[in-house]
Amino acid sequence: MKIQKGCESVRHNSSPDLWSGRTDHTERRSSFRYHQIVELIDWKKLSPFNKKTCAIIGFECEEGVRRNQGRLGAAKAPNAIRQALASLPWKLQEGTRLIDAGNVSCENNQLEEAQKALGNTVFNILSNAATPIILGGGHETLYGHYLGVRKHIGKDASLGIINIDAHFDLRSYEEHPSSGTMFKQILEQDSNSDYFVLGIQRFGNTQELFDTADNLGACYIYEEDMHDGQMDAIISKINEFIQKHDYILLTLCTDVLNAAFAPGVSAPSPFGLTPMAVRTLIRTVASHQKTLSFDICEVNPSLDENGRTVKLGAYLTNEAIMAFLGGHHDDTRT
Repeated sequence: MKIQKGCESVRHNSSPDLWSGRTDHTERRSSFRYHQIVELIDWKKLSPFNKKTCAIIGFECEEGVRRNQGRLGAAKAPNAIRQALASLPWKLQEGTRLIDAGNVSCENNQLEEAQKALGNTVFNILSNAATPIILGGGHETLYGHYLGVRKHIGKDASLGIINIDAHFDLRSYEEHPSSGTMFKQILEQDSNSDYFVLGIQRFGNTQELFDTADNLGACYIYEEDMHDGQMDAIISKINEFIQKHDYILLTLCTDVLNAAFAPGVSAPSPFGLTPMAVRTLIRTVASHQKTLSFDICEVNPSLDENGRTVKLGAYLTNEAIMAFLGGHHDDTRT
């Protein structure tokens, strides 16, 4: 464990106890599950990877949710999602790796310092040729995620941010940043970033937020316009957005899902997307060669019913990992 110099954010390694589950065979890789594949690595000893690698990093933080007057509990999600991932079958053969680089924790309400620490970790993972898979935390996780990506690609590269979310998160940050301000922070401070939101709730955002989105040039698609019969057109719009940028960052706020499927979130909605629709979106974006990283946010184990949201979060995280590493037949990554 190490305390970051000049801040209260704690960095620590993941526990092997989180990665346990059924073992069907101890040697035959085609029978392996996540807990048999994952490698726990000391985050201080990251080195370049010579295989296609995804690196999990947790962000134990809900300070942004607290500041945004949301329901607390998301800080427990990183380890809960790990436990749910552990028993999932590993569908990839030799030539891929999954590592767990531990957690960044927000201590003493020091959100901004914790986001910087997460950004440094994301940068280190990308610099060592691995794909960051970030387990939030509140959606304030995204800002730390962004800091690491931007540091890696440089200030002049064009970055497209794709957010699967019911909310814009474009609130004012004049008083303080929160889980509802990140994208306004980015768009006002970074002229080489663009923003595309999938799943916006018409009555989940004030008119002021819609006006802010329009003024900042954000692209968005309403939840009500994202039915199965329209997915081909939506995927076409996603690909058009991707082609305009050098790099893509993908973030998922689980409150975009219908509350019937995901009750354990900070802001559940009786409307929202189905897991199948979100899975399609994740596969589409994460399988693209321009996409650098993924985060999942706002899973709240303390508000969950029978672990349904945690399990769904693990399944959607698995979809991202499989897409990044080439585990889908429609993979477009090189």
